[in-house]
Amino acid sequence: MADAGADVDACSSFESTYNGSFGLRLGGLFIILATSTLGTLFPIVAKRAPRLSIPPIIFEFTKYFGSGVIIATAFIHLLDPAIEELGNPCLTGEWTVYPWAIAIAMMSVFGIFTLELIAHRLGSSFMDRLGIEHDTHGPGVAHGPERITNHSRHADHDHPHTRHGDEELLPSSEKIDKNGDVEVMSIMSHHEAAAQIIGVAILEFGVVVHSVIIGLTLAVTDELDTLLVVIIFHQMFEGLGLGTRLAFLPLPPRLNWVPYVAGVIYAICTPIGMAIGLGVRETYSPESVTASIVSGILDAISAGILLYTGLVELLAHEFLFNDAMRKAPAWKVAFALGVTMLGAGIMALLGRWA
Repeated sequence: MADAGADVDACSSFESTYNGSFGLRLGGLFIILATSTLGTLFPIVAKRAPRLSIPPIIFEFTKYFGSGVIIATAFIHLLDPAIEELGNPCLTGEWTVYPWAIAIAMMSVFGIFTLELIAHRLGSSFMDRLGIEHDTHGPGVAHGPERITNHSRHADHDHPHTRHGDEELLPSSEKIDKNGDVEVMSIMSHHEAAAQIIGVAILEFGVVVHSVIIGLTLAVTDELDTLLVVIIFHQMFEGLGLGTRLAFLPLPPRLNWVPYVAGVIYAICTPIGMAIGLGVRETYSPESVTASIVSGILDAISAGILLYTGLVELLAHEFLFNDAMRKAPAWKVAFALGVTMLGAGIMALLGRWA
């Protein structure tokens, strides 16, 4: 009975783990802001600045490395903490009789899949009404030429890339018929861009929620020295993976600002979380019942989002549904797979400390 009473007292008297070092935490906020911004915006700027002459192999490396980082983040940095948080011994009632973290992650996977399915069907229906045959794997699967069948009223006119209505191969930058198909091709290009933005936005939402929670924890943790160094690399690698995806969005010129805005949003999320945490540093306890429930649910949702995005949108679409990868030499496939595993391995290793 005495032990039970002690447990009740322990669970009802959580205190903040903040132990000082305000200056170091504040400095860490700006360091994380700088490294996250660098990691996220560098691929975007390099892709849009030909003078930098970045070799294509560097972009390939960062793209596949980032895919591995995203997958490891889902398993090691989100799903495992969610299980721990929703398994807090101070939780009572229904929280103790069901593996809620895994269930919430599963629901998140099906939720994201359902949203993409609905968006794909609506987009396909819209394109069918325009008389354009769409790619069954969805937009953005392959990085090479896209297959388009044009049944518009101008299909009989000659075009350098057409064969009078037969199937044609057109790079995305050349989807304009000189004889009047500008509007049709422009609308389709905008649809594809919107689909790509939605896919990356889903990825960004998952890492953004996770980043805010990291910032809150870092602001009050009593293991600041080790955790700060780990989080700096964690956020930079994660930003690199996100930034590479943002850099290759096939956007029309008027939307070229979107990747920069998305990159900045990611870069400021952990500092915002740290700023909030420093503001409530004397009262906030990441081990309290309320904090465990909220962060556990958010981590589980983010884990599901990143699992779906990493395994389906990144791995499956890059390796299985990508014509260029299917026809690539074995060494290139091995290189891409090895770099993906390297990213996952390094990110998983960081989970040893954070």
